[in-house]
Amino acid sequence: MIKFVVAVVVGALFGLAGPHYLFLGWFSLIPWGIAGLALGYWSERRERFWVGLLYGFALCFSFMIAGYTGNASLVSRLPFFALVGVFGALCGLGLTLVGHRSRSKREKPR
Repeated sequence: MIKFVVAVVVGALFGLAGPHYLFLGWFSLIPWGIAGLALGYWSERRERFWVGLLYGFALCFSFMIAGYTGNASLVSRLPFFALVGVFGALCGLGLTLVGHRSRSKREKPR
């Protein structure tokens, strides 16, 4: 359970900080990817899916909220932000699967 909370908190923190370092361009994706790989490496086999989904969704959803500067109300944009969050969840899932797979390759077979 603690890994799920950590995934959401880390994703939300990266998402909230994201608009402040966008001047880096696509390089701003590097810390997000490293965190996703690290979460996958840290996760157990049965947890890796949810950790990745929660991390990616929290990251993208909070990033969209933190960077929103439009004229329309934020509440009216939340469904679209949630849709972007689903895309982020799939990306987070991919990162954690790769991170977990690298851990599995390092462990000796039993």
